[in-house]
Amino acid sequence: MHSNLYWRGGADYYEGTGICYLGIEAHDSPTFDMSPYFQPAADFIHKALSKSGGRILVHCAVGVSRSATLVLAYLMIYHHLTLVEAIKTVKDHRGIIPNRGFLRQLTTLDNSLRLKRRL
Repeated sequence: MHSNLYWRGGADYYEGTGICYLGIEAHDSPTFDMSPYFQPAADFIHKALSKSGGRILVHCAVGVSRSATLVLAYLMIYHHLTLVEAIKTVKDHRGIIPNRGFLRQLTTLDNSLRLKRRL
């Protein structure tokens, strides 16, 4: 099986460039559990954007499911958007198609964030 590590590079590949890298091995499959990566990815995105002039590129092979799912989670966690609001926000800038499994996981996140905010 072909490994994506060779063409993508890893943290070592960017050493000395001023680029911080976070790689997440995730399959674009409805059965893949992306939810353990929601908080770490959101924290990484938030930290990058909190720096003066901070920018971030969140991408996957096609750029519409895995990466979009992590950006949606970030918007929900750090900007307190509902899943629907987050989807609308991202869709204003690019086409996204999170798979049905990722959407279910984001719905669970949405529900748990709403519950926490009520307490």
